[in-house]
Amino acid sequence: MVVEPDTGLITATRLTAAAGAANGDAAVGIALLAEDDSITGPIEVLGDSAYGTGDALAALATTGHTAVIKPWPLRAAIPGGFSLEDFTVDPAAGTATCPHGIARPISRTRTVSFGAACRDCPLRARCTTAGRGRILHLHPHEAIQRAHRARATDPAFQAAYRRHRPMVERSIAWLTRRNRRVPYRGVTNNDAWLHLRVAAINLRRLLTLGLTGADRRWAPTS
Repeated sequence: MVVEPDTGLITATRLTAAAGAANGDAAVGIALLAEDDSITGPIEVLGDSAYGTGDALAALATTGHTAVIKPWPLRAAIPGGFSLEDFTVDPAAGTATCPHGIARPISRTRTVSFGAACRDCPLRARCTTAGRGRILHLHPHEAIQRAHRARATDPAFQAAYRRHRPMVERSIAWLTRRNRRVPYRGVTNNDAWLHLRVAAINLRRLLTLGLTGADRRWAPTS
């Protein structure tokens, strides 16, 4: 679902089967943006962490859009210990360096194994409990994800996210109110139902904003 954050109007929506990466929120959202003829240039794209996948961030970067998306939270192997952010990844050298300064090569499958280097490491208790030492699995777009996490700490990024998120969340709440489950069997019927519901919600929203007619067109007054 795509929402215009200032008015709360839903500009595009699609219902898909729940299973499969191709049907995930991020993939569908990116596809809806690409199909929107009203978007003629780079825009800010707001979304929660479900839209913060490496593939989605890369797709937005390719089209020139700015991702104002909450980054995926990084989980440390040990609570309170080191996360991926504490490792230095050098794509040019093809290496990753741990907090203790040990560098290891990035494999063809984007895996980094520190192996025996972890055995007597003084930081081991904060890094891993694995007998074979710490192993990193790097996403193909890890560099984009890392840059996005850094940009998300910018006060301007956080201000934009806080400013627009409430209206987007409100639109989702209007859509799901008393309709947490779809009413029919099959994707096609439920997708048609969803579009009718979105049209009704948009009409109610337009009436709330106020409609005026000019040059044979309708427009909200606020």
